[in-house]
Amino acid sequence: MKFLFVVQGEGRGHLTQAITLQNMLTKNGHEVVSVLVGKSNHRELPAFFFENIQAPVYRFDSPNFLPAAKNKKANIWKSFVYNIPKFPNYIRSIRFLHNHIRQSKADVAVNFYEIMMGLMYAVYPTRTPYISVAHQYLFLHPEYRFPPDESKPELFLLKLFTRMTTLRASRIFALAIEKKEPVPGKRLVIVPPLLRKEVMQYLPEKGDYLHGYLLNATYAEDIIAYQQAHPEVKMHFFWDKKNVPEETVVNEHLSFHTLNDTLFIRYMAGCKGYATTAGFESVCEALYFGKPVLMVPTHIEQSCNAYEAASAGAGVASGHFDLDALLDYIPRYKGNDTFRSWVQQSENLWMRELDL
Repeated sequence: MKFLFVVQGEGRGHLTQAITLQNMLTKNGHEVVSVLVGKSNHRELPAFFFENIQAPVYRFDSPNFLPAAKNKKANIWKSFVYNIPKFPNYIRSIRFLHNHIRQSKADVAVNFYEIMMGLMYAVYPTRTPYISVAHQYLFLHPEYRFPPDESKPELFLLKLFTRMTTLRASRIFALAIEKKEPVPGKRLVIVPPLLRKEVMQYLPEKGDYLHGYLLNATYAEDIIAYQQAHPEVKMHFFWDKKNVPEETVVNEHLSFHTLNDTLFIRYMAGCKGYATTAGFESVCEALYFGKPVLMVPTHIEQSCNAYEAASAGAGVASGHFDLDALLDYIPRYKGNDTFRSWVQQSENLWMRELDL
């Protein structure tokens, strides 16, 4: 069968999920004919995506969160207002998606949480069926528990946005840390996270450094200040920053790296703890390797991720990069023993659910 992917380009997780599903499909005799990725003025597609995706990549304008100020969460209302003037571009994106999917002759389209895809199918129904894939679809499960202290209006908007990415989808695949029952009435299927094959190829080691990922490079100032106050702490952080070298060496114990997936996983496997802005994918990678995590949400979606992951034993959440909290938590970390076996079932479960 021929597949076409549509991917939200915000952050790292949806990109690595697309690479992993592509590898599963091609391994089982199928083909990904085209990959359409939403673009943002605040993010660049990392080189690893182009190196690993085995199909032509095309870009289109897509709504995204307004970047958060340092030590503050992105505001979903301000993000909505920020995107209003861009509506003419988004209308062109809907037409672009419709024309490209129709011309691709794909048998199935796969949407990795891109709202333009749901809107396109609502405006231009097409014969090509599509499925939606993301961790965020777990928000639609009746057993999902949201953080109790989050804004109810913002949670409403988050769930509305999530539903809009699934308009006219034939099935919805929710990536989950723990197995849950499917919800046929909502077309909802629960599957393991789509962790890349490189994760399975590394064995965890007990290292002497902290590893981290900064979705917003402004947090680098906090990391540098902490390291200056604690020069004995070794750290390797990855950041999403434009126009910088592959490695920025601050001193012998602190370096910042641009996104390189192989290097990222190698540092993850060998670290003693991981600090991140609470993206689902890298938290799952840390959980797979048995590494305790400090999660610092930058918007409401990540707050949900952090609350869920902390409940599953992945680590602790904080409003800032409180590395002392992570170092204090490391001796108490117990992990989640069932998670590795759940992930290792991933390919068989995916092929079964896709009926391939």
